[in-house]
Amino acid sequence: MQQFPWVRWSVVTTGLIGFGYMIMSATVPTPEQTYNAMSPDLRRKVDANRAARLAREAATQQQAEAQSSDPDATQKPVWADGSRR
Repeated sequence: MQQFPWVRWSVVTTGLIGFGYMIMSATVPTPEQTYNAMSPDLRRKVDANRAARLAREAATQQQAEAQSSDPDATQKPVWADGSRR
């Protein structure tokens, strides 16, 4: 019974993966190239979405900091708060 050619299989597999990566890196545009190729109205929409996402992230970060600054709030579960009735 013949042995499986592991070395040759490994070399061929590595070569195929490397070749695929080279083709991908040569053909896929960078995010900057994609942004520069957009029409001006689409750029405005992308910028508006970025600003909205950054505002949501800032609000979430601010809320997390406010919650972590109150040690009593982190010790009890949210459903135990009686003020939400």
